[in-house]
Amino acid sequence: MRALLGLSAPTSGRALIGGRPYASLSRPMRQVGALLDAGAVQGGRRALDHLGALARANGIGRARVTEVLEQAGLAGVARHRVGRFSLGMRQRLGIAAALLGDPGVLVFDEPVNGLDTDGVRWIRGLMRDLARGGRTVLLSSHLMSEMELTADRLIVIGRGRLIADTSVRELAERYGRGVLVRSPRAAELAAVLTGAGAEVTGDPGGGLSVSGMEVARIGDLAVRHGMAVHEVTPRGASLEEAYLALTSGEMEYRPGLGVHGGDGR
Repeated sequence: MRALLGLSAPTSGRALIGGRPYASLSRPMRQVGALLDAGAVQGGRRALDHLGALARANGIGRARVTEVLEQAGLAGVARHRVGRFSLGMRQRLGIAAALLGDPGVLVFDEPVNGLDTDGVRWIRGLMRDLARGGRTVLLSSHLMSEMELTADRLIVIGRGRLIADTSVRELAERYGRGVLVRSPRAAELAAVLTGAGAEVTGDPGGGLSVSGMEVARIGDLAVRHGMAVHEVTPRGASLEEAYLALTSGEMEYRPGLGVHGGDGR
């Protein structure tokens, strides 16, 4: 993300936005909004003045400053000094700054850090609304459960290498754990499914764990043999489970082992 925004030079290749380097954009906030570090604000400034300075530098009107402060829930503290803000309030201010130029591309690094439950719900809805409005939203986070609720597509990077570019659903299905089936005639149904080529084991929570067979096929076989089925639930892996399975060979730091490879890099 730092390379994309011209803050770090890549060792190779180029990072472009709309086919152009960030440094070549004449009024960048109108094209790209970014939040990488919520603490990178002069603490003695008032929130209103901070956004006002950014707006003037990018040819953005004062009315837009008021608008994004209200959108971020900071209208009531607009004249308070940023140094008095909590981490969550600073995150909201950083998000307001990113939205200031109404850009088509937004870049956020760990935007829910420090937010309370209401704030997390707000930022999740905001990200999805921005994407639905035709904007590109690049969001980086280690909170897998939150990404599962927010993201449409995933880019997984391990040790500087692209590991996957896929959708949340595709990744969950790839590392899925079969289908949970509950039936009052479980033993008989297990025999039927096994005979049709499925792998069936007892589930720790009760019922049958079926792999190698789709839900529709399981239902069809149960109906054909006159067996009642009380539950048929496909069980995809959680995003966290899928991520850990996908990156198991790409971990740089491992608990108890220090730096991977032991060479201090």
